[in-house]
Amino acid sequence: MEADDTAAAPHDPNEGFLRLWTHHEPELRAFVRACVPQAAEVDEVMQEVSLVAWRKFSTLTEPAQFPRWACLIARYEILMARRRHARDRLVLDEDIVAKLAEEGAEEMPLRHQQLAALDACIGKLPRERRDLALAAYAPETSMKALAAQLGRTEGSLYQLLARIRQELLRCVERTLAQEAHLS
Repeated sequence: MEADDTAAAPHDPNEGFLRLWTHHEPELRAFVRACVPQAAEVDEVMQEVSLVAWRKFSTLTEPAQFPRWACLIARYEILMARRRHARDRLVLDEDIVAKLAEEGAEEMPLRHQQLAALDACIGKLPRERRDLALAAYAPETSMKALAAQLGRTEGSLYQLLARIRQELLRCVERTLAQEAHLS
């Protein structure tokens, strides 16, 4: 899934930004989440990153560099949030944030490959297993309620989900290995 959103650059810069942002937002969010300990703060930082990136999008000369560029913006926004919340106990040192930002930007293509492989593997699951996995990990899902709905015990549901996760892990590993072999 190497679909390149940047190949056919739209004439409207807002559309170009939205395409790139939508494509890379999950990876950026994962990066911010790794650097910021509190979920509410992650949303706050992501909002600021999106605003700054949108305002400065005209300065991005190479759309292929969007992930790295956005990670740099995220790094600065994380540092700003760190300064705002300097009295909190769970604040990472600026050097650690810088290192995480650097590693996050370097790992973004791999994370994209992993997500694409996972999407493909979820699509290969039998319908019942796929529906169960998606239902189990949907926001606000209660395992107790899902087990009752399916007429199963929570324990048996957790075991089945563990088997599905293992199946997906093996599929993702095979897919990535095949892609690496073809490269």
